[in-house]
Amino acid sequence: MIPLHLAIIMDGNGRWATNRNLPRYEGHWKGASVAENVIEWSNDRGIKYLTLFSFSTENWKRPPEEIKMIFHILVKYLSDRINKVIEKNARLHFIGDIDALSPETRDVCLNSELLTSKCTGMVINLAVNYSGRYEILKAAKESKGENFESYLYTAGQPDPDLLIRTGGEKRISNFMLWQMAYTEFYFTDVLWPDFSENDLEMALDDFSKRQRRFGGIQ
Repeated sequence: MIPLHLAIIMDGNGRWATNRNLPRYEGHWKGASVAENVIEWSNDRGIKYLTLFSFSTENWKRPPEEIKMIFHILVKYLSDRINKVIEKNARLHFIGDIDALSPETRDVCLNSELLTSKCTGMVINLAVNYSGRYEILKAAKESKGENFESYLYTAGQPDPDLLIRTGGEKRISNFMLWQMAYTEFYFTDVLWPDFSENDLEMALDDFSKRQRRFGGIQ
């Protein structure tokens, strides 16, 4: 059993770099490379929706230089690899308050969405400047209680079947709070830059052995 929708909290970039006496931004570069690999591995396994938690609203508390580098890496990867995404027939979709980003970052994100809008394969959700609480409040305000889910960032998409969180923490950290009502969780101590195809396979294998009752009896 393969999850239709896989969500990942990519945690541990900074610690990975610190453990190697490297600047924290080196961990983010390595983490971006792993994210690229995970997109390919997920696509190969037939996962239709992949959501990657890239930058939360809480991450603004980090040092300015680290934040600057994180967005530099995001812009660099999107600019350099968008053709590769199109070749795989994958569609990029950003969830989060993109309008609050710098004009350069926002424009690159929106252009990436536009360039891949006609792709019909896997959907890649990148959560950038994202807050689950904000998403719920925003949808409640805009929907006025009607067709609530159609006002979420993930409107029209199935809820995540499986959440993987790396880095050893065992919490969801304000991520997709509405959508994860029945999501299966898988936590690993592996830091994100060390996350391998074998680690992904272990998580998927664990998921395949679970019985999902959704409140019923089986």
